[in-house]
Amino acid sequence: MTDASVPSPGTPQEVLAGLGDLARRVRAAQRATWFPLLLLGALTLGGILVGRLTFEVKTVPCPPGDPAAGAGCTVISQGSPFYWTIGLAVAYAATAFFFLRRSRSRGVGSPVGPYVLTGIVLVGLVAATQAWSLRHGMPNPGEPLDFWGLRLDADSGTTLFLERLTGSATAVGLPLLVLARVERSRVLLLFAVVYLAIELVPLRPGGWGIPATSPWSAVPHFAVPGALLLLGALGFALAERSGKSGRS
Repeated sequence: MTDASVPSPGTPQEVLAGLGDLARRVRAAQRATWFPLLLLGALTLGGILVGRLTFEVKTVPCPPGDPAAGAGCTVISQGSPFYWTIGLAVAYAATAFFFLRRSRSRGVGSPVGPYVLTGIVLVGLVAATQAWSLRHGMPNPGEPLDFWGLRLDADSGTTLFLERLTGSATAVGLPLLVLARVERSRVLLLFAVVYLAIELVPLRPGGWGIPATSPWSAVPHFAVPGALLLLGALGFALAERSGKSGRS
């Protein structure tokens, strides 16, 4: 009977280090953060064009006691809820398809499920909130805005904040937080927080020197968050490419 040497499996610390390195490689192969940011950035900047094409100015009766009651009050309508509802749903569906196809080609799982599911659920919630608030049409000057049964002053700071919160901040920002969690990316977490901070800043009419009566008055609302999303897409794409070069 002869003795044969058996390769040492390594210390527990070496095994754990190898598993940790493998986990990091798998997460790196799963990531493609640039793609959803690219879609969301293009969709956000597209809101400027939609606002321009749907811009409409109407004259309606002023509320009783208003000094301009005889001349009438000007009401401006702009934008389309259908654009955002359909556009965001398509963006999340395209993200799911892209990640699943990428995961199959690389033979790894995809963590995108919670992100896509959260996004679609929140898009539905935002769409329902907008439909509830506008089920009787745009309120005339002096009339309160019905927000799920709450009668709010349409020009108050609280109402402006709720409009920002129930818009892109909820439908885009919160899913980005979920994606940062599932990808364990501190950089994406910081990016999502900055995006939410920008979206929640209430902008009064006339921002950037563009009057509310201008067809381009949507520019201040969409230019900064849209540019931020596209720059984020570029940054994550470059980081992913440099990571591949470093591993090769």
